[in-house]
Amino acid sequence: MAAPSPLSEGVESAPKPQVKPEVKFSKPNPIYKYMGLGENFRPKLPSRNWMIFLSITGSFTAAVIYDKREKKRVQRKWCKLVEHIAKEPLDPKAMPRKLTVFLEAPPSDGLRSAQDHFKDYVKPILVASGLDWEFIQGRKEGDIRTGLAEKIRNLRRPAEERTEESPIMEVRAKSGIQEYDGPRGDIVIGRHTWKEYIRGLHEGWLGPLVEPPKPVEAKSSPDSISPETGTDISSGETASSPPQVETLKGITIHDTSSTPEGTEKPTPEPTPAAEKSKTLAPFISVTDYKTASAPTQLPIEFDPSTPISFPHILGFLNTPRRIYRFLNRRALADSIGRDTAAIILSTHRPYYATSSNLPTSFAADDTNTSPQASSNDVEVPQTAEQQSVLFDEEKEWHKSVRVRKEDEPERTWLEHVTLDPRIASRMRKSELIVEEEERAKRIVIPEEEIEGWIKGGLRSLGRSGKEYLGFGKEKTKPLSEGLEETLE
Repeated sequence: MAAPSPLSEGVESAPKPQVKPEVKFSKPNPIYKYMGLGENFRPKLPSRNWMIFLSITGSFTAAVIYDKREKKRVQRKWCKLVEHIAKEPLDPKAMPRKLTVFLEAPPSDGLRSAQDHFKDYVKPILVASGLDWEFIQGRKEGDIRTGLAEKIRNLRRPAEERTEESPIMEVRAKSGIQEYDGPRGDIVIGRHTWKEYIRGLHEGWLGPLVEPPKPVEAKSSPDSISPETGTDISSGETASSPPQVETLKGITIHDTSSTPEGTEKPTPEPTPAAEKSKTLAPFISVTDYKTASAPTQLPIEFDPSTPISFPHILGFLNTPRRIYRFLNRRALADSIGRDTAAIILSTHRPYYATSSNLPTSFAADDTNTSPQASSNDVEVPQTAEQQSVLFDEEKEWHKSVRVRKEDEPERTWLEHVTLDPRIASRMRKSELIVEEEERAKRIVIPEEEIEGWIKGGLRSLGRSGKEYLGFGKEKTKPLSEGLEETLE
């Protein structure tokens, strides 16, 4: 037997090339060609990167749509709870009930954000109730306190001194229209607005009707003028300056009779105080509450009030928390809807006392704060509900709000809430009773009231098709069968 040749062994041991079998695809559907996708278009799953992108965006979109729909469902529930008030008849000879909404720009932000918050959460329930409301708005710290205090002082003045409302009141008196006799209600949005609301309430009822005189600065003595240069050592004024004629306190007129001819009269430059808005200083200090006498017009009970939550946080590092709140707005709408419905239904109770010890507005951990701020940063016993309401919102205020200046007046946002027993005991808080809570739980909102325009359009299209094709109609019985049933 012959041995195999080395040439044949090399040929047999050589690897065979791997040839993939040709896959025969079926012909594509001609509909793709008519749609302009080409003759060889074949549908396939997206790539890995596209699947990740579509999963993230789809999940976020679904969460936003679900939260928006549930928020609308919650708001519709509270709207149905109060909509019967809009159907009640009004007395043509009496003014309707009007609520007061206190709105102020949040710390380190503008008034627009507060207005949007009111429009999204509070306004739908007010519109459903049919009640009227008025605004007291503020763009910076102190505006709400000034506006509320001035409104209360105007009520305390005699009728002939109310110059702003006297024409309107005269027309109503001639027409026989009476004012609304009953509790109205105050809606206070945000912790910062609530602090100024409490401060303005005390200032309006316990403070004087006229602004107290400001302390006059001490004038320079003749000994302080230098005989050589004629310069006032204490104030820096020269003896050659034009003489001044003092007319009233704080008002000085420059006598220009000695001004040389051909020279222009000096024009007074605008001071920073004149450029500010009309925010008056408090008429009464917090320490003077005990010594102030209560006016005779002090009512037994104030109008009920309700503080509305206004979570507002800024900063890039707080983006995860802001996204969570954005996707969970239905819980905030439920809480605000309950508080708004309570003040609309006019069910209230006295503010109760608490025994918790909460820290003051801000802790002394900021290096930019002055020694005056650190002296107040101690734990103050919170003994009333008005002091602890919405306290968690202060922790989210921007750090720029905590900075105090040496020549800065009283900062209502940074001080703790101080109450006088005569004012605190007369305040009332709006709260739903148990019967209204149970009635709200029994309200069922149909899907058609909260669905979007896409789902609503598809639903109406399906119903139109059903009617056109004749499906879903009840079959009418013959006349003979109907007569037999009536005879039986």
